[in-house]
Amino acid sequence: MAGLAALAVAMGIGRFAFTPILPMMQEDGVVTIAAGGWLAAANYLGYLVGALSAVAIRMRPAAVIRAGLLTIVATTAGMGLEHRFAGWVVLRATSGFASAWILISVSAWALARLAPLARPLMSGAVFAGVGVGIAETGLLTLLLMYWRASAAQAWIALGCLAFLMMAAAWPFFTSDIEIDSRQARPPTGGRFVWSSGEIRLVLCYGAFGFGYIIPATFLPAMARDVVQDRGIFGWAWPVFGGAAAISPFVGGLSRGVGTRGLWAISQFVMALGICLPVIVPGLTSVMLAALCVGGTFMVITMAGMQEARAVAGPDATSLMAAMTTAFAVGQIMGPVVVSYSLAGGGHLSTPLLVAAGTLGVSACLLTKPRR
Repeated sequence: MAGLAALAVAMGIGRFAFTPILPMMQEDGVVTIAAGGWLAAANYLGYLVGALSAVAIRMRPAAVIRAGLLTIVATTAGMGLEHRFAGWVVLRATSGFASAWILISVSAWALARLAPLARPLMSGAVFAGVGVGIAETGLLTLLLMYWRASAAQAWIALGCLAFLMMAAAWPFFTSDIEIDSRQARPPTGGRFVWSSGEIRLVLCYGAFGFGYIIPATFLPAMARDVVQDRGIFGWAWPVFGGAAAISPFVGGLSRGVGTRGLWAISQFVMALGICLPVIVPGLTSVMLAALCVGGTFMVITMAGMQEARAVAGPDATSLMAAMTTAFAVGQIMGPVVVSYSLAGGGHLSTPLLVAAGTLGVSACLLTKPRR
């Protein structure tokens, strides 16, 4: 539960709080959707830098989690107190950096304790924290929309929510339960040899990062374009989070198709969901897109890492690191493509179709057998 709470703060708030608040910032006239794309990209760039630095620097997981949680609380509340765009860029980048450190440290801290129990669904419970945080953020934002709160007030409220969750989990992240550094260090068996199969996995995981991040950033904004009522379009993000919270358990039970098959099928489902609002515009399509994307992105994340270990064996660290880096680069490119498209007078449907096409091609590549 402590790991779940930490990931809910790090990912549901630190990474994705901006998504449901973007329509509120648009209504307040403080940011356009194109400028919002740059703010999202700043957060994802911070995440990339955080992930790379976490690989290079060894630190005590519990200490990192505590410092990261404090950073998320401060940067989230700070978005409501700062009113300059440059300041927002710095805050979102810092939040992304902290969320990467928390994700990696919680994985090391929690999974090492769950491994002796031999209960894989407990690991799913930890990673369900991402969806739980997204759902909580969406529901609180929906309530604030109903009360006609401003975007600045929403940021401060989410900062308070992050503080409460941090306070609940804080006592469990203490130095007396640190794992041994030799246990935390991943195995480094033989020298990893790259082949076309491994490069294909890296490219497909990068395509996943690019494809999912566009709807994951702009779903509420898409719903707002269809229905102006805050009490209706605000449900897009809680639906996304609810699906993401349940999906780690469902994905863990899907054994028949194998990890690569599960990955490919999930990307096809995600691509279909992304296309729906473009092909059949309307609130129903947006909500179905929220279900399709929210219900698959954590499944793909877990399947991708499992496939890396299946391909590279005990020395999969290099492959996992390359896949994570490609994913981070892809999710930086997504909002940038949206910003350039809209700045040139385009519509959000164009980058959505590009994202769906990228996911579809990637899924086809995954259907090729291992070599």
